[in-house]
Formats: sequence, C-alpha cells, structure tokens
Amino acid sequence: MTLDEELKNLEARKDKAHGREQEKKQHGAGKLLAWERILLLMDKDTFVETDVYLEHRCPYFGMEKNKVEGDGVIAGYGKVNGRTVCVYAQDFTVFGGSISEMNARKISNIQNKALQMEVPIVGLFDSGGARVQEGILGLSGHGNIFYNNVKASGKIPQISAIMGTCAGGASYSPALTDFIIMVDETSNMFITGPKVVKAAIGQTVTMDELGGAEIHARISGMADHVATDDEDCIRYIKRLLGYLPDNFHEMPIRAKDFAFDEERGKRIASLMPESRRHAYDMHKVIDCLIDEGSGMEIKEKFASNIITMLARVGGYPVGIIANQSAQMAGCIDINAADKAAGFIRVCDSFNIPLVNLVDVSGFYPGKEQEQGGIIRHGAKMLFAYSEAEVLKITVILRKAYGGSYLAMCSKELGADVVYAWPKAEIAVMSAEAAVDVLFKNADSGQREQYLKEYGEQFLNPFEAAHMGYVDEVIEPCATRENIIRVLELHPAKRAAEKKTAHGNIPL
Repeated sequence: MTLDEELKNLEARKDKAHGREQEKKQHGAGKLLAWERILLLMDKDTFVETDVYLEHRCPYFGMEKNKVEGDGVIAGYGKVNGRTVCVYAQDFTVFGGSISEMNARKISNIQNKALQMEVPIVGLFDSGGARVQEGILGLSGHGNIFYNNVKASGKIPQISAIMGTCAGGASYSPALTDFIIMVDETSNMFITGPKVVKAAIGQTVTMDELGGAEIHARISGMADHVATDDEDCIRYIKRLLGYLPDNFHEMPIRAKDFAFDEERGKRIASLMPESRRHAYDMHKVIDCLIDEGSGMEIKEKFASNIITMLARVGGYPVGIIANQSAQMAGCIDINAADKAAGFIRVCDSFNIPLVNLVDVSGFYPGKEQEQGGIIRHGAKMLFAYSEAEVLKITVILRKAYGGSYLAMCSKELGADVVYAWPKAEIAVMSAEAAVDVLFKNADSGQREQYLKEYGEQFLNPFEAAHMGYVDEVIEPCATRENIIRVLELHPAKRAAEKKTAHGNIPL
C-alpha cells in the first residue's frame, strides 16, 4: 500500500470512528454528531484529539469482531474564545455511546489532562450507560470517571451538557460537576429506564417523565439551563465559560466593554411597592444593577422564590443571590436553600464575588417543610456563606427578618460590606408578629401603640447601622456605583492566589 493509500485509509477509519456513517440517523433524531458538537465548541483549527485509535478489548458476545477505533467517545483539547479547554463527547452512533473499560480510560485521560493543565473541562453526554458486554470492567470505568470528577471538583470548572440519553451510572458524572445543561426534547437523564421501572415495580412511565429536560429543570433541580437544540447548548456553554476562570487560583476576567443605561439605574426605587405587603419582581431590580444583557440565570425554573444568576457589574463577573418577592413572598424553603448553597460554593470555588439582594421575611413555614428537613437544608446556606472566602456584598432592600436575615449573608456570616436601603427593616420578626408574642392580651388601642413603638425602634436600618451590622444606608439609585467601588478596591486577586480549594459536593 502506497503512502497516499495509507493516508486515505487513515481518514476513512477516522470517519468511521467519528460516526459519520450514522450522520443521517443522528440528524434525523434532531441531534448533531459528536464530532460536529466539538467543532462547534472549539475555535477553528485548534482542536487536538487524544487517544484517536483506542479500541475496546472485550472478547465476549462476539465483541472481538466488532471494534471501532475511538470506542464511542471523542476527546481532546483546544481553544474556546481563545482559552484552552478540554472536552470529551460521547458518540451515540458507536455502541450507543456506552461506557467500556477503554472508553472510560479515554475520558479519564482527558480529565487528568485538564487537571494537569488547570483548565476547564466540558463533557458532552449522549450515552446509554455501561456497556453490558463488559460487565464489571464498564462499571470500573464509571468509578474512575467519578473519582476524577471529585478530584477536580472546586479546582477547575466542570461543565456537563446532556445532549441525548444519559442513563444508569453514567448520570452520576454530570451530577458531580459544576453546571448541567440539557437540550429540550432530545435529552434524558435517569438511573433506571422505563423498562427496568416496569419490571421492578410495575409502573408505566416514559423517558421524559422519568428524566426529561423539563423534569430536571423544574422538579429535581438537576438542570441549570435548558437549551432549545444542540447549537443553542454549545452557545450557552461558550458564554458560561466567559464568567469562569481557568482554575481556582485565578480570577474571572473583567469585560473591557460593557453598557449600562444610567436612566434605568435611576428608576430602581420606583420598582418598590409603597406597602411592604405587596410583591414585586426582583428581576426588574437586578436589571437596574447589572450591565446590559449580562445576566445568566442559573436554575431559573427551579425554586423560583430565590434567584441565582451570573452577571456583570461594571464589567466584573459576579454571582447574584436574591429573594424573589413575587414567589412565596421570597421565603426560603428546602429547594431554595439547596439551590442557593450550591451556587454559593461554585462562586466561591472560582473567585466570583457574591452580591446578595435581601428581601426575606423568613423560612417557609409548614409541616411539610419541617418534616422535610428545612433545618438541615437551611443550614447548608449558613455553612456555604460562612465557609466562602470570596468577596461578599449584601444589600438589604426591604425586609430581613429572623434566621433568614442571617442566612442571606449578614455581617455575622462573613459579609465584607452590608448596605441597606432607607426603608429596610431588620428585626427578629415583623411588627405584627412581635406584638402578638409580646403583648398578646393588648386591646386594639394598645396594639396600635405597640406596633408604632416596635416599628420606630426596630423596623428601620439605622438601629442596625448604629450597632455596626450595616455599613451604610444608601439610596437605591446609588447601589450599583457602591457595588462597583467595592469590586474595584477589594484585593480579590491576592486572596485567590492564596486560596485553598474545596470540592463542590452536590447539594
């Protein structure tokens, strides 16, 4: 065979390994090929593939006669918007993207490469789970991947995109990473599929009911974002990487160019209702603080009573945690506590300053919450804030009552700066609740007097400021400029260089 013939044969083998023979079938299912996904993610002509010709070595069930170079996964590294990123993409057209001993070794190799290079890693999932023909070898491969996920946790950003099926043990790997993006209508993630569920407990259920994108976005809270299709998913990943540093020693990059409508910032006070009993949309307040078009809400459809969002203020990437008055009056329930705690830990891992916008009357009451463990779940927020070494800026907009005041990052939990708006109320509880406790036998006239006295004493920010729990009482329109000033002056880079990594346990 001549050199030209050998090169042509090499390209044909690469085409087979990259699933191009199954292109029509994959596209017909509304999905891109693994290779197409990687090319969309990476800057042009920068991708370096690793373990290109790796094959399985399973001798059972006729597998010795059925080998494809690459073994159902493409891995390597390249540039995304000019920054080095590692990536692996499971190829559903080859053995259903199933995890084998060698397939898992290929993924483990690129995981170790990412940790060695201290750069982010992106996993594009499209797999039926462990390769049954290999038995324990496939399971062992899963275990190695999980171990590497945990080893890298909190040290380098790990992003998972579910772009097809992610079944069985394979679903634990994305659960161990920092962010999960799912694709609407084409992605599923579950431990046991419909057939196993039917056989085990007699329940008839569809793949989407078990673990479709909407289920994980709204109910389980596993999905941080739902993309409309593969292309939208890749665009989201590229944008998300822009908010993250390469590793825990570095700071996220400040945007050189940003826009902000000063007139919009001046309207912020008008968004607050006259009555503290009336709800409003916290998103509109956030829009008056962040750079134009910079908001990326995380877990938008899950626990909507608390907002977690990546954004930029004055070009600086920040993580925003805000009570959503329009949902459950902004109270913190079990799901909201888990959502906030997980987000806090991710931001702390990668040196993203936290901006906490507080309007909270308490933890959500009721038998279901207490029996479900609201104490344990709420404690996760307390732990996460207290542990976080990143810059923490807290702004009290309206209500900050009881334990929920502490849970939203008070001075006691390590807030570096606490601002309050002039009408902020910082107290153990509302005036009505306090009078009911202290003066339960008071008549209507006495009650009104007690309400007035309690309000004058506690329901204003100046009492807390006099005692050192609030640094400054500011006008709402000055909030953005004060946040930017703190971001500019805080020695965050020095803190990042001295930082000790902590893992991001799934919460």
